Amino acid sequence: MLIGYMRVSSDNDRQNTDLQRDALTKAGVDPRHLFEDKASGARDDRPGLKKALEFVQPGDCLVVWKLDRLGRSLPHLLTIVTDLQKQGIAFRSLTEQMDTTTPHGEFLFSVFGALAQYERALAKERIIAGLEAAKKRGRQGGRPKVIGDEQLEAITNALGSGTSKASVCRTFGIKRSTLYDALKRAAS
Repeated sequence: MLIGYMRVSSDNDRQNTDLQRDALTKAGVDPRHLFEDKASGARDDRPGLKKALEFVQPGDCLVVWKLDRLGRSLPHLLTIVTDLQKQGIAFRSLTEQMDTTTPHGEFLFSVFGALAQYERALAKERIIAGLEAAKKRGRQGGRPKVIGDEQLEAITNALGSGTSKASVCRTFGIKRSTLYDALKRAAS
């Protein structure tokens, strides 16, 4: 059985799923087996996708109009399709003509997987090289400290003399969570 998934990025009236719906039904998806979301692809909470993935069974095929309708990114897309394959569920993208039930589609999916793995490795190399370059210049990676050493000393003196944490936060213009993090860091 063919199961269709559609998504548009926005909930306003200017974007609708008509084009995707027409393409999916033309490809053989029963309109009763169409699932949709009106949300950004970057969002994790897509109820239509969740329902589609719960509905699809081994031997079925999940069909999308275009790859970017399914996944937030290439790694996310690969995760979804790999999970489907493990369950014995095929995947088809109409626009890219990717169909995991064919040798050509399997090959394309493997190439996508290799590209995603390569991109992750390159990103990791860039991050490590950037951190090393910064370290050579005397800079440390990570977030800058909100509370400097002198300010932390003044805060601990104020707390030691009985000032409440709420008062310290107001006086120094910091959030309570920032204060707790700084105190925890100073204690270690």
